Amino acid sequence: MAEQAAEERGKESWRGKLGGMTREEMEAFLTEAPWLCRIGVLDDDGWPYVQPVWYAYKDGGFYVIPRARSAWARSIQRDPRVYLLIDEPAPRLRKVAVKGRARIVEEPNVGGQWVEIAREMSYRYLGEHGPDYLVPTLNEPRWLVFVEPLEIKTWQGVGWAKRYKHTEW
Repeated sequence: MAEQAAEERGKESWRGKLGGMTREEMEAFLTEAPWLCRIGVLDDDGWPYVQPVWYAYKDGGFYVIPRARSAWARSIQRDPRVYLLIDEPAPRLRKVAVKGRARIVEEPNVGGQWVEIAREMSYRYLGEHGPDYLVPTLNEPRWLVFVEPLEIKTWQGVGWAKRYKHTEW
């Protein structure tokens, strides 16, 4: 009986840990690798607009740094409702979805608070070559935006949550 149960678990091990993440698992996921974040905003016509961005998870939320002429930054200025999705490819398939309110910390400027966060991001996303990318662009104005999470949903593993499984017709 125990052998059969172990065999069954072994057959399913490819699915990984299944279900929502603990807060500790989520925070480790958000800080361990340079995952891209997709930020969703509403454009001037009310249509969803989604853009991949670098992010920094700290201070209980997410910092993003749009370039001065980023259309999605202007959308945030008009309507602070945003949705973030940070996910990873197979085999683990972890993901964090965030319904949030964006707050403009700085409008486009050169040399503001965004510089230190951008420096951290450059190392996180590009490793030792981060400054090779960032330093030559420090004269380009950028926004600093902080997204305060209002709701966070997490998932990991290969499988369906119980709420999606149909048990009877």
